[in-house]
Amino acid sequence: MKLIAHLNFNGQCAEAFRFYEKCLDGKIRMIMTWGESPMAAQTPKESHDHVMHATLEIGDQVLMGADSGEHYRKPQGFAMAININDPAEADRIFAALAEGGDVQMPMQATFWALRFGMATDRFGTPWMINCGNPA
Repeated sequence: MKLIAHLNFNGQCAEAFRFYEKCLDGKIRMIMTWGESPMAAQTPKESHDHVMHATLEIGDQVLMGADSGEHYRKPQGFAMAININDPAEADRIFAALAEGGDVQMPMQATFWALRFGMATDRFGTPWMINCGNPA
């Protein structure tokens, strides 16, 4: 079994996934719009550019997403958590994800980690970056 996160967006899924591809050193494997899908004829023209399904590979992990249109709700009650061993890479990822977003806790040493930070990116996705154990 593999647990895979699926993020919903309000028309910015393709932009967000290109951003995550750069920030997380990943590779987009698919971005299919509603207009490119077999459902195109049943989809309103104004939704044809919205993403029906996106897949981003990050190492051996996968992140999926879509534009959820009228069903979109602002993310709440969760955070995407990244555990990483390299402090410099943790700082780089945090800075990239936080750019244009909102930092709740700057990257810093804590009693449980060499580096830890929390930010919500410019697309509204909350992130926690955790790096190593200080012991």
